[in-house]
Formats: sequence, C-alpha cells, structure tokens
Amino acid sequence: MATERIDGTLTIAETSQLTGLTPSTLRYYERIGLIDSVERGPDGRRRYQAADLAWMAFLLRLRTTGMPIQGMVAFAELRRGGDATVRERLELLEKHQAQVRARYEAVMRSLDAIDNKIAHYERLVEEHDGDSGREA
Repeated sequence: MATERIDGTLTIAETSQLTGLTPSTLRYYERIGLIDSVERGPDGRRRYQAADLAWMAFLLRLRTTGMPIQGMVAFAELRRGGDATVRERLELLEKHQAQVRARYEAVMRSLDAIDNKIAHYERLVEEHDGDSGREA
C-alpha cells in the first residue's frame, strides 16, 4: 500500500499503485485535460491530492462503463466550467447511463441464452450418463 507524505500528497508512483493507472497514463490524462494540472512539489515532481484520487476514481468508473476518452474529456471540460455546466454534465451522464443500461440488458439477454444452452447440455449429459449406467 502506498504511503502518504506528511503534506498528505502522493507521488506519481504511489498514485499509480492506488489507482491502477500507469504513470504514463496519468501523465497522458493530464496532457489531454482529463486530470487538471497536478501540483508540483519543491522537487518539481507531481504531487497528487485526495481530490485528484477521487476524480480519477470517477474517471475509472466512466472508463469501466465504456465511455470513450472523448466523452470523458468533454465531461472534464464541462466540470471545469463549474456550476454553469451542471445541466450539460447531467445530460451527458444521463445519455451515458442509457447506453450502459442498453449494453447491460443486451449482455443479460445473451447470458440467459448461454444459461439455457448450458442447461440443455447438462440434460444431454445426464441422459447420456443414465443410458451408459443401464448397460452395466
């Protein structure tokens, strides 16, 4: 587990370990505007704060649910716009939510079909095993 510094900030290596994002991904996310410019310590190295980690956790949820990088960047830009962009952020998230729900429902229908096929094969195996038991 990463160790916090006395000032409560984390190095890029510690942040990488906590988030699962590689240091190069963290730098890339900062470069494209997904992560706001990260404060630097006296040594010039990035120092991540708790708020940075909370934002990255949300970005990871967006990524896990299939939001494209462009959508994540758009959301980050709106977020920087403050209260004036709340309605737009809500609309963007609602649209993404609907897409995630549609994919989830499609996956669940496919899982049901797989479950049915497994049950079919289990019955066939049972019948086959039952038949071979009668021969003995």
